[in-house]
Amino acid sequence: MTAAGLASGLFEVLETGDPALAARVVHEEFRNREAAVAPPACRIAGPAGVLASSAWMRSAFDGLRLPFLETIDRDDQVWVRLRMRGRHTGAFVMFKDGAVDQVLPPTGREIDFEQIHVLDLRGGKVIRHEAVRDDITMLGQLGVFPPAPATAMRMLAWKATGRSARAAAEVAANAARAAAGSAPPAA
Repeated sequence: MTAAGLASGLFEVLETGDPALAARVVHEEFRNREAAVAPPACRIAGPAGVLASSAWMRSAFDGLRLPFLETIDRDDQVWVRLRMRGRHTGAFVMFKDGAVDQVLPPTGREIDFEQIHVLDLRGGKVIRHEAVRDDITMLGQLGVFPPAPATAMRMLAWKATGRSARAAAEVAANAARAAAGSAPPAA
């Protein structure tokens, strides 16, 4: 498979949660630097961590798409510029040091923003991932930054009623099931 094909395959796994494709394109020693803000299962090495990341993102964003704008490959590295698109229909849970940091209730809003990803390759598979994302634009599209009063009130209500904690536990459990190969399909 070409370097660009491996990159395309990795992002297709994120869009679909396809375990067979993950096994073909993700190295067993794969590490994702960006998993620091994701559920703990996303930090698992290899295809399991990628499948957990897929479940995490797809649980928050219906119709998740990651269309490429440009790829550059050199030796054992691929740079991908893409757009992240989808509709925010599930809780978007962000983590810090393995613990829940923030829970954003579904807004129903569309996201569409640019990212740059750097993928290292070894043995015909992707072994490492890091990204430069425009999270401020995404949070603005979701009404979080700057805070929209309605979004802030929903976040407070979710926290006060315990919905945030329940949503975070469900998201983390779904990611763990995906890593173990038994995740239910994303809604």
